[in-house]
Amino acid sequence: MFFGAGNLILPPFIGLKSGTEWFYAILGFITTGIIAPLISLIAVVQIGHNFTDIGKRVNEKMITILAFIIIWLIGPLIGIPRTGATTFEIGLQPIFPGLSPIISAVIFFAVTGFLAISPSKIVDIIGKYLTPVLILLLLILIAVGIIYSPGAPATSTLSHGESFALGFHEGYQTMDVLSAVIFAGIIITTITEKGFTQVSQRVKMTIMAGLIAAFCLLIIYGGLVYLGATSGYPVTDDLSRTKLLLHISNSVLGQYGTYIISVAIALACLTTAIALTSAFASFMEKITNGKSGYKVNVIFCCALAAILSVKGVDEIINYAGILLGFVYPVVFALVMYLVFFGKIVKSKAPYVAAVIISTLVSSLTVFQYYGIAENFITSLKDSLPLVQHNMEWVLPSFLAFIITALFSKNNTFATQE
Repeated sequence: MFFGAGNLILPPFIGLKSGTEWFYAILGFITTGIIAPLISLIAVVQIGHNFTDIGKRVNEKMITILAFIIIWLIGPLIGIPRTGATTFEIGLQPIFPGLSPIISAVIFFAVTGFLAISPSKIVDIIGKYLTPVLILLLLILIAVGIIYSPGAPATSTLSHGESFALGFHEGYQTMDVLSAVIFAGIIITTITEKGFTQVSQRVKMTIMAGLIAAFCLLIIYGGLVYLGATSGYPVTDDLSRTKLLLHISNSVLGQYGTYIISVAIALACLTTAIALTSAFASFMEKITNGKSGYKVNVIFCCALAAILSVKGVDEIINYAGILLGFVYPVVFALVMYLVFFGKIVKSKAPYVAAVIISTLVSSLTVFQYYGIAENFITSLKDSLPLVQHNMEWVLPSFLAFIITALFSKNNTFATQE
């Protein structure tokens, strides 16, 4: 679920930008791209069966609004169009150089919409067998690339902290924290069907499975970061993430090897797009009480995603940065406090306070991006602890949580039930 083919373009970029500081960049990336999603899964498993169940511990309207925002981000605004753009730039353009991105988008999303409306066993078969094949190809790419590495990582212009911040912020682009809270219900259902019906059993199985998945992702992401650091690819202002990945693949596997891995990534992107489109359409049908039908939602989703996908991967990542920089810290803070304090802090107020403060601090980045009260906002943001690591929301939200918990009229630090 968290092995998104579209995410494979991120680690090499981090490695190239961080150079000799690639290790610190990996630490930042796995924090938001691996550890945070695992914490998110555990939070939902501890409380109920899906993300909206968290509303029972926080605020139902707040969680519904948050879920609405998340499904749009991982759906037609960022996640789905990026799969289409990645398919074009990695899967089709290298093989058909003259192909128009518009034609690619029309074909890709026509197929996506058709299969989302009329589910086919073909999608299940592709999803079942393609992921292991893609993982094997990536492991071969990483192993051969490391063994026959052209040289040492390029000297970095970034410090340890700046490299960590780069990886930390780029990890937002995986959107795996957002995916984790939305699709946790699928994992919980699967675990329950295996006979693990008690909450403690489900949490234990989630942690065990999550750690195995985290280790696999660490190997793949870490390997791709290192290949990016040693790629020798020129660092420019208009650096293309997809071209970098293709450069690495060509250098290691040659032209035909690159064709194989490109097609595998493209097919994986298609299955991801179908799943996300179906999830978006179902969510919108449910939240509108059927007023917006499933088929209409699928068509709308694919049309919007097709329009945005033509912008290209890097342009999508650029505008996604500001949106994810606003939402990711809010969700991360919420699930983190639920996991580590959920058994002793029973009051809703501390969690609501943490969400509000995280939202306010994250909004500073939005104001700064659009030049609203720029001098004041920049000065205020720069005064916050951990801002150099892109973690300026951590301490304010934590203090809000703790102070509200201490002064809550409810039996906040209650005995564990």
